[in-house]
Amino acid sequence: MADKQKKIFDISLFKRLLNYIKPYRLIFIVSLICVIGLAVFGATRPYVLKEAIDIQIALKKYDGFLFYIVLMLGLLFLEVICQLLFIYYASWLGQSVVKDIRVKLFKHMLKFKMTYYDNSSVGVLITRAVTDMERIADIFGQGLFMIFSDILKMAVVAGVMLYINAKLSLIVFVTLPVIVFATKIFQRYMKRAFEDVRTEVSNLNSFVQERVTGMKILQLFTREKTEYKNFTKINERHKKGWLKTVWYNSIFFPIAEFLSSVTLATIILVGGYNIVAEGSITTIGQLVSFTMFIPMLFRPLNQIANKFNTLQMGMVAADRVFKVLDTESQINDDGKLEADNFKGDISLKNVRFSYIQDEEVLKSVSLDINSGDTIAIVGATGAGKSTIINLLNRFYDIDSGEITIDGTNIKDFSLNSLRNQIAVVLQDVFLFADTILNNITLNNPDISETDVVEAAKAIGIHDFISSLPNGYHYNVKERGVMLSSGQRQLISFLRAYMTNPSILILDEATSSVDSYSEQLMQDATDKITQGRTSIIIAHRLATIQQADKIIVMDAGQIVEIGTHQSLLEKEDGYYRNLYEVQFLNAEAV
Repeated sequence: MADKQKKIFDISLFKRLLNYIKPYRLIFIVSLICVIGLAVFGATRPYVLKEAIDIQIALKKYDGFLFYIVLMLGLLFLEVICQLLFIYYASWLGQSVVKDIRVKLFKHMLKFKMTYYDNSSVGVLITRAVTDMERIADIFGQGLFMIFSDILKMAVVAGVMLYINAKLSLIVFVTLPVIVFATKIFQRYMKRAFEDVRTEVSNLNSFVQERVTGMKILQLFTREKTEYKNFTKINERHKKGWLKTVWYNSIFFPIAEFLSSVTLATIILVGGYNIVAEGSITTIGQLVSFTMFIPMLFRPLNQIANKFNTLQMGMVAADRVFKVLDTESQINDDGKLEADNFKGDISLKNVRFSYIQDEEVLKSVSLDINSGDTIAIVGATGAGKSTIINLLNRFYDIDSGEITIDGTNIKDFSLNSLRNQIAVVLQDVFLFADTILNNITLNNPDISETDVVEAAKAIGIHDFISSLPNGYHYNVKERGVMLSSGQRQLISFLRAYMTNPSILILDEATSSVDSYSEQLMQDATDKITQGRTSIIIAHRLATIQQADKIIVMDAGQIVEIGTHQSLLEKEDGYYRNLYEVQFLNAEAV
């Protein structure tokens, strides 16, 4: 790892990036042609000027002077056209490549296990998908082609200079190794600096994203001053990272400019002396052309260092993005069967599972659920209730054992078809910054507004939605902040209902609703659970008394199974103790 960090330029990473250019070969070729044109036309202008001075002006012949003027204008025009096409197509190529990588990255992230998101910062992932992508685009728009253009221009200029006057050229070339050496040192330090900058950008994005999302908690617990201090520290590290790059630039570019100026002065001194001296082969035209050639030779060298900074930032960003793309954290979707209208027989056989290795959450759990039954799972927090739901949807894969639906292992079904048959209403409802209608349909073209309205009427929440401004087209804003917890829960319930699932899961679905919303939810639950397998996870035991079967869990194991009445009849039973504690507390209130 240390050796890789010391590399100034990662060739293998660059080759991988170039693979994304293949669909745009024609644009790539056009950009290269423009680059070559810039080098040739740019280097030809000083030579034409030399010829005009030596052949026309020095000899006081003006009959062909117009030709040189037209030729100079023509070369300048062609150079401008090449510059225009180069800037446009290089940037177009960069954005096209980034579009493809971003789509691939997002598609890859959509298939990650929940474990990956459990252990990853949202802010860092956003940085990878947005900010880092723009840095990759700069590789093509401002880095790769610019560097190639500068190198080619330097090579052409150096060749023309040698052709015109080898003696003066050698004076110029003596300085070049010093600048090349300084550039190499500069690049090495800049790469390290840019790695630090990208790390601090990710930290800053992650910190801000989490604090903005949790702003209510910060204000409730008056943590504004503390978080302000923390932000100041992170922002200071971010500033220091950037200042390091500024410091390296402030050292390198003045040195390069000083060497360029000294070289130019030497050429003027030596060339001017040779012109004055009798028998010198140096001409005024050569001297004038060299004063144009020197900036064209040295400035690209300085620009290469600057563009290499851009290239380095892009390469660092590409390395980070490719690490996400190379992450193997996906649920295997090898199932060949398409799940379609489950009967709803569910079976768990000796299921073991752990989020963290060697820390089992489920310990050899076995459970049978008959089709059409409504079962409830109860237990203390951390007992493993929600884990069963996560495993049934294959958000995680079990460590051992087997889960079947209608006698078929759930791994034999394709993921999409499996999850299409299971609807889940979660305790923590997530709504997008969109209309109620789009949050219900999730932009599914097969679900019309009429279907949604009819469904809302069927479960009794149409009046609530109609009372909002714009009704079903009311924008609930980010995370549904314009609605109460109970209203968000009702929208989530309707969203699940619209999928017409074979299996319905309510995970603490009534834990955060008021009594009125809870009654609406209960009425809707009675309707939607009819004729389909339903699993209800609840702390509030009053909501599950009519369940066909109640599963009682503790510390990752099933400790009791039965109906509400049969479980109450058990002396010192776990469920009976839970029930008595809840109702004694309710009576006390």
